[in-house]
Amino acid sequence: MPILKRILRKILSPLGRKEKLQRLLSGSAKDPLFYLGMFALGLFLLGLFLPRPIVYNLLSNVSSSPSLKADTDYSVIGPTSKVFQTADFYLVQKNSLKAVLPPNAARTQVLAALTSDGQEVDSNRSGIIEYTVKEGDSLWSISQEFNISVETILWANNLTKSATLSAGKKLVILPLSGVMHLVGAGETLNAIVKKYKGDLQETISFNELDNENEVFIGDIVIIPDGVFPQPSVPSFSPIQIAVPDSYFICPIGGVCRRTQGLHWYNAVDLSHGQCWEPIYAAAGGTVQKVRVTSSTSRWVFGGAGNHLTILHPNGAVTFYGHLASILVGPGQIVSQGQVIAYMGGAQGMSGAGLSTGCHLHFEVIGAKNPFIR
Repeated sequence: MPILKRILRKILSPLGRKEKLQRLLSGSAKDPLFYLGMFALGLFLLGLFLPRPIVYNLLSNVSSSPSLKADTDYSVIGPTSKVFQTADFYLVQKNSLKAVLPPNAARTQVLAALTSDGQEVDSNRSGIIEYTVKEGDSLWSISQEFNISVETILWANNLTKSATLSAGKKLVILPLSGVMHLVGAGETLNAIVKKYKGDLQETISFNELDNENEVFIGDIVIIPDGVFPQPSVPSFSPIQIAVPDSYFICPIGGVCRRTQGLHWYNAVDLSHGQCWEPIYAAAGGTVQKVRVTSSTSRWVFGGAGNHLTILHPNGAVTFYGHLASILVGPGQIVSQGQVIAYMGGAQGMSGAGLSTGCHLHFEVIGAKNPFIR
């Protein structure tokens, strides 16, 4: 008899489990949490089996998704990570989300031309470039080549008329005759223009400003036909704030790979070779300026393309250029390590500016750039 009971129990026990499962499911059908759980399970399975670009398009409703790699493993949130977000959120210190205005809701603000990446010069350029002196060059021949005055070259490079040029020396070349000025704390555009005997409206127009109040600490403003006051000694060497090496973190995360050394202005290029990588705030501060465009012109915003600047508590300013997308707006306070944008710079990409490939143009104004070696 005991043996018979054990045999019957083994035969009937699966039937009992099946009945219990049926009773459980029939009762769960009345529970709304049951359907929520099934929906979450469906999304999980969708992300597990469908190609990642398809999932990104389904979740974010983006018409053209960025290039994605299936073998990429990021611990951050963004278009190239395993967890996707829309532009309405950013990651704070890699552990929490905060809602922000989408980039197209942020009002674009000012920026004078700031950068060049050493490409062939365009006759219609509006930005500042670096020129490498060749054998046989003179101040006069260079001024003729770029159609600017000799004095403009002297003032921009802290040179005197008796200076000699050697092959390999780099010179800052303005897009027209005049003076450039680095805006400091408390300065107004009106006072700056008067100092160099320029025209206020012409300066506003050339620097693509809406009005004279749209200048910020760290901006480089060009005063067309401006004249350096005499007998002052030309100088474009702002005071450098002493900061510890640990003050700024690498704005591209991971291995801080430099693809171009020091160039105009106190800048380096950083990249892992892939667009749409997250860009981090190198230090905490306040976003001063955000400029975005749909243009594919290599000289948009003087070659900087989409860009933003952050003013830090110590008075230094960091500049982030060639951005594919920007997640912060003017006046917003950001913390160190916060995702503020995504990397751009590929040829033909909107807002890439003067760039030949995916990278971040990173400047430090008013302090040493810690990534210069």
